Amino acid sequence: MAFPSDLEIANSASLLPLAEVAATAGIPGEFLELYGDGAAKIKLEATDALKDRDSAKYVVVSAITPTPLGEGKTTTTVGLGQAFKHIGKSATIAIRQPSMGPTFGIKGGAAGGGYSQVVPMDLFNLHLTGDMHAVTAAHNMCSAILDAHLYHGNELGLDLHNITWRRVLDINDRSLRNITLGLGGRLDGVPRESGFDITAASEVMAALALATSLQDLREKMGNIVVGYTKENTPVTAEELGVAGAMTVILREAIKPNLMQTLEGTPALVHTGPFGNIATGNSSIIADQIGIKTGDFLLTEAGFGADMGAERFFNIKCRYSGLSPDAAVLVATVRGLKAHSGNHRIVAGRPLPEALLAENPDEVHAGGDNLRKQLENMKLHGVTPVVAINTFPEDKEADLAAIAEIATEYGALSARCTHFANGGAGATELAEAVAQAANEESSFAPLYGDELPLKDKIRTVAKQVYGAEDVSFTAMANKQLNRYEENGFGRLPVCIAKTHLSISSDPKLLGAPTGWTLPVREVRASVGAGFVYPICGEMRTMPGLGKNPAANHIDIDADGNIVGLS
Repeated sequence: MAFPSDLEIANSASLLPLAEVAATAGIPGEFLELYGDGAAKIKLEATDALKDRDSAKYVVVSAITPTPLGEGKTTTTVGLGQAFKHIGKSATIAIRQPSMGPTFGIKGGAAGGGYSQVVPMDLFNLHLTGDMHAVTAAHNMCSAILDAHLYHGNELGLDLHNITWRRVLDINDRSLRNITLGLGGRLDGVPRESGFDITAASEVMAALALATSLQDLREKMGNIVVGYTKENTPVTAEELGVAGAMTVILREAIKPNLMQTLEGTPALVHTGPFGNIATGNSSIIADQIGIKTGDFLLTEAGFGADMGAERFFNIKCRYSGLSPDAAVLVATVRGLKAHSGNHRIVAGRPLPEALLAENPDEVHAGGDNLRKQLENMKLHGVTPVVAINTFPEDKEADLAAIAEIATEYGALSARCTHFANGGAGATELAEAVAQAANEESSFAPLYGDELPLKDKIRTVAKQVYGAEDVSFTAMANKQLNRYEENGFGRLPVCIAKTHLSISSDPKLLGAPTGWTLPVREVRASVGAGFVYPICGEMRTMPGLGKNPAANHIDIDADGNIVGLS
C-alpha cells in the first residue's frame, strides 16, 4: 500500500479547536483573534500577560548543509515538538511562514511532512492570515512614495544612480529582476533602473522578524535606508515621511499566527525572511510568547548551521535577549553520503543506486560537514544533539556511523522516524534534547557590537565557515568605510552566500579548507538591524522552472485543493 501524500494526511486530520490548543499552551482565549478554524492571531498584549511565567527551555533546530535530497529540518522540528507530549512534557514550536513563490515553484510547501506537519497544510502554505501581502504592501508603499518624491522635485537630493530600495512580489518571476521605471512620458514618473525581489527578501520582512514590539517596528521602519545622496549621505524612510504608513500596514502582521501540528502541539507561524540575505528565522515576538507556553520552545533556523543557526545566535538572540539551552542538528545518511562528493544527485530524479548501498566509510567521509556544524554549535557555547532522520532504506552500519561522529564530538544523538510515525517516532530524540537542555549553557555571540565590520566578517568567515582568509573588492572596502562613517559599524553582519556549501562555492562539499571568502559588495539593512556582505551571485527573485508546481495545483469538483505538496 502506497504511503499517503502529505496533503492526504493533512486533509484526514482531526483538528482541535484553536482555543483548546491555546489553552494547552496557557494562552488565555481573550488574546486570540480567530481567522476561520485553522489559524488565529495572538494579540501582542499576551506578551505582558505571560511575562511572569517560567521560561521554557529554548532549543534551536538546524541541520547539516542542505543537499538536493532534503534533510527534513521542518519535519524534525514538528515531530520533535509532538514527541515531548509522548514523554510527559509540553512543547511549542515556532517556524517561518513559507513564501508562495517556492510553493508554486520547485520547492513546494514547508509545513513539514508525513505525520509531522503543521495543519491545515493548505492554509499554512497559501496566504495564511495575509502577512506576506502586508509586507509586500508596506514595502511597495515606500517604493511609491520614493518615486513620487523624485517626481515632485527630489527635495532630499537622492542620487538616481544610488537608490537601493526596489519593489517586491511574492511570486517567482525572473522577468522582473531588472526593470526600467517611469517610461511613457513626463507624467509617468522619473525614468530610472530598478527591479523586483521576492517578498521574503524584503528588508521590511527582516525588520518584522527582528522587531520586539510595535513601537520597535515603527523605529525600524524609520531607519530603513532607501538610497544615498551624491555626498553619500543616507536617506531614510523616516525622511521620506512614509515610515508611519508602513507600520500601520503591518499593524496586524506583527501579531504571531497560532496553528497546530497533526497531534495538537501549538505551532507559532510568523514571518519568513529570506535565508540567503537575511536571518532565515521566524520572529522574535513569536519566541517571546512561545517561551512562556510550556516546557520547551523549539524554533527552526533556515538552511545549515553555518547559515540560519549562526544568524540565530549572532543576530536574533542579540536583539531578543533570549539565550538557547540546546541545539538540534538534523542529519541523514543520504545527505552525508552526498557530501562525500561521490554521487551526482539531481532533484526530481531517482537516487543513484550506490547512494543507497551500505557504506559507512562514505558516511564518515561526508561526515566532515556534520563535524564542522557540530563545532559551529559549540563555538557559540550551545550543547548540540544530532537528530538522525532515518529512512526505511537506511542501513544499520550507516546509521551507526552518524552516531559515532556525534560521540566523537561529545554530542548526544538519536534516531527518529517522525515522518512515518509522528511524535512516537521522535521520543528518543526528545529524551536526548531534554537531557542536553538541562546541561549548563555558556551561550555567547561570536563577536561584540564594538568590533569593526571587517573584523566581524572575518570572524564568521574563519571560525564558522572555515575560510583561510577574506578578500574585499575596492567597492566593498568603500562601502564598509562609508557604513562605519554613517554610524552603522555596531550592527551585526549577515553574510549572503550560497546555502549549498559551508564555503562560498556551491560546488565545494563537506567542510572545505584553504579557501578565501570573496566579499563582492556590502549592503546595509539598517532598518532590520544588520549589514550584509554579498559573497557570490545571490538571486533575490527566483525564476520558475519548465514544469513548476503551479502546473499541478488545482481545485477538484468538490472545491478541494489538489496537487499541493
